[in-house]
Amino acid sequence: MKKGILERLDAGEVVIGDGGYVIALERRGYVKAGHWTPEAAVEHPDAVRQIHREFLRAGANIIQTFTFYSSDDKLELSGNVTNITGQQINAAACDIAREVANEGNALVAGGVSQTPAYSGSSSEKEVKAVFKKQLDVFIKKDVDFLIVEYFEHVAEAEWAVQVLKTSGKPVAATLCISPEGDIDGVTPGDCAVRLVKAGAQIVGVNCHLDPLICVRTVKLMKNGLEAAKLKAHLMVQPLGFHTPECNHTGYLSLPEFPFALETRAMTRWDMQKYAREAYKAGIRYIGGCCGFEPYHIRAVAEELAPERGFLPPASEKHDLWGKGLEMHTKPWVRARARQEYWENLLPASGRPKCPSMATPDA
Repeated sequence: MKKGILERLDAGEVVIGDGGYVIALERRGYVKAGHWTPEAAVEHPDAVRQIHREFLRAGANIIQTFTFYSSDDKLELSGNVTNITGQQINAAACDIAREVANEGNALVAGGVSQTPAYSGSSSEKEVKAVFKKQLDVFIKKDVDFLIVEYFEHVAEAEWAVQVLKTSGKPVAATLCISPEGDIDGVTPGDCAVRLVKAGAQIVGVNCHLDPLICVRTVKLMKNGLEAAKLKAHLMVQPLGFHTPECNHTGYLSLPEFPFALETRAMTRWDMQKYAREAYKAGIRYIGGCCGFEPYHIRAVAEELAPERGFLPPASEKHDLWGKGLEMHTKPWVRARARQEYWENLLPASGRPKCPSMATPDA
């Protein structure tokens, strides 16, 4: 039997999440930008399966169901012309995730995200009914644990946690917030307290902002929990893009969103720094969200290999810190086969007159 998520975290193990799906699949031609709904789980299961498999090979312990925005109200708002229901998507996504997770020592996490119902009516009964409909599929498919992710309002996230908690399965909750707090101004510390009191055993942040900003936010959540004398495991799944122009809406406000984010892509060396900073902050569930490709997860797994006790299969042909470059025919490339070079490199954009920072639209 595989150890459960809480069993692993209680033992102090490092759990590595997978990466981003909607951005990756949009770039590959399987997801519609702007809508970001996951009907590809039904329409193109092989595409979803392949990315799951690459994240697993890169070192992920968790395979998250491709169910982002998979509620009927969101599908309807996004112009669902194929008449694929949220239940069909959720069921297919669970089957694909379980198939791949069984290929390794990975757990399946069923995920729910914020709903149009909340911003449309804020009716607790209506919003909870949306989550319950998704939960029914997750229970039927027997996922290992549940994630409440990508919530801008902690109040809506609380409702989601309360619904998912009725399953008896472990519940993690991550908000897409900045160090300033959620969109209503609730501080990260208070957000964490509210989520734990609602029943979440793992709390943190995901998406919207880059790794180091997200780690800073989780530290504030940790401080809030300690002040309230509450305990929970910490989790972080940030963007794979640099977003130093920190604000409430994060990369959604950047002029490069969503079709020119390549200029902000983080390197594998950025990811190793992120993994170490997250670990030092006491975070033990470390993964990624939009912009995280499998090689980013591999970098996280390689950085934390001493703590985990092993390297992922994806490292078999990869020499940490570029040691394989010692065999290159060009002497200036051979000179790069060292940690100091890559840690201290300031990558150029290659674009003349490219601004170093942008002015967020919002």
